[in-house]
Amino acid sequence: MNISTEDRSEPVAVIGNGPVGQTAALLLARWRIPVVLLDARPERELVGSKSICQQRDVLDIWESVGAGAIIAREGVTWTTARTYYRDHELFSGTFEDAGVSPFPPFVNISQSRTEQILDERIAAQPLIDVRWGHRVTGIEQGPDGVRLTCTTAAGEVELTAGYAVACPGSHGDDIRAMLGVTFDGHSFDDRFLICDIRANLPDAAQERRFYFDPPGNPGRQVLVHPCPDSTFRIDWQVPDGFDLAEEERTGRLDQRIRSVIGDADYEVVWRSVYRFHSRVASRMRVGRVLLAGDGAHLVAPFGARGLNSGVADAENAAWKIAFVRHGWAPEALLESYHAERHAAALENLAVTGATMRFLVPRTEQERQERQDILERAGHDPAAAAAVDSGRLSEPFWYVDSPLTTPDPRRPFAGRPPKGRVPRPAPGILLPDLPTPAGRLRELCRAGITLLVGPGVDPERVRGPVAPAGVPVRVLTFDDVSPDLAGVLQAEPDEVWVIRPDAYVAAVLKQPNAADVAAAGARLLACETAPVA
Repeated sequence: MNISTEDRSEPVAVIGNGPVGQTAALLLARWRIPVVLLDARPERELVGSKSICQQRDVLDIWESVGAGAIIAREGVTWTTARTYYRDHELFSGTFEDAGVSPFPPFVNISQSRTEQILDERIAAQPLIDVRWGHRVTGIEQGPDGVRLTCTTAAGEVELTAGYAVACPGSHGDDIRAMLGVTFDGHSFDDRFLICDIRANLPDAAQERRFYFDPPGNPGRQVLVHPCPDSTFRIDWQVPDGFDLAEEERTGRLDQRIRSVIGDADYEVVWRSVYRFHSRVASRMRVGRVLLAGDGAHLVAPFGARGLNSGVADAENAAWKIAFVRHGWAPEALLESYHAERHAAALENLAVTGATMRFLVPRTEQERQERQDILERAGHDPAAAAAVDSGRLSEPFWYVDSPLTTPDPRRPFAGRPPKGRVPRPAPGILLPDLPTPAGRLRELCRAGITLLVGPGVDPERVRGPVAPAGVPVRVLTFDDVSPDLAGVLQAEPDEVWVIRPDAYVAAVLKQPNAADVAAAGARLLACETAPVA
């Protein structure tokens, strides 16, 4: 097991102080690693709703740094997604929880407010040094660190760091060029108009609504999301060449809004026009630099997979950098970041690409096929299943990860139906449960966790899983909850190996020391198993 001897007092640099960069900085500091957080802007820009829809498991990640419960409490909780064709409801969907999470499936809250809450957590964290007005213009890597050249108002400065997490957002061309990374994919011709309006609409205050071919936007779509403070986010699909200024001048924008909200009084809080993209970086790890968030992948927003996926990038990057920096794992562990999160990005591109093909048919035949599906969906379950208004964000499943030990007794059955979760198994995010010592996922995020059935001696499996010094927690099923075995569908003679991001790394039946050591070595990307 080759551990770097670098100077571990050097900080990790996080490039980009948006929500993904904020999350990465907070999680690294949680692992007791100093961080320098850089952003080219002179200060925070609190503009518009932007990424509003935060998924349950992302709230769980944010709670590990003290922000999840605050964001959930301030956000608008919704548990139902309704889909309409013209003015007729086709179907609605709810969301499954495999365990007992304290968080709702989704909350809506503006990205600006989320950033403010994360800023408050950063201000309380002495290990994070925030530097606004630092545009990174050069990245050089050596065997022991990263040298960053930054342009500031006072001139050029150089910073050294052990590693860097680059979260430059959607305009990360310069950073990707410095890393020699391409951004492959395409952009969609259709535009989407987004308005935040403030109005009293009690009937629409607790659910997400999607309309195909509504009277106020014929031939296209409208999406309505409730937000805090009686604010609603409305998205219209509009044609290429759409002119927002002309819409406002002629009163057409008011007509669009009226077609959604009726005669209610309203105030436009923010509006913008976007073109959506489907792109992914060719590499998400380049030496000591990990690329995360919109700088690594851009997807259409139907399904809320942008920011949610970026926060998962941040957690994946943080625990792996921490394990390498603390000497708990070899440098090879960092390559699994690319393997796992690049696969997650490709999954998101596939899911959102399918949605966009349904929303924006490319040929007359495709338009006719879509219309036929929509007209039958209200009474034909097969047609309803073919309607795609966006598969909402869900965790990626690391079933094919090099860190995962497969279990032939628990084969992955593929992507489950919308709103459902897979059976617990290697590569699947652990269901959450309350325990006498706190939430199960919270306990697991302190290191490697072994969940031990009553038919296994806990002391026999503690030592082999990792080298001395690596944080390991052993919990028996009874320690956790009398419900644990049922939730996991676990057997009494099993050991469940849980990663520091609460994913299941292995399920071992009647394991001996060698079995546990092999699963631990695989989890830490070690060439050989640790010696008990």
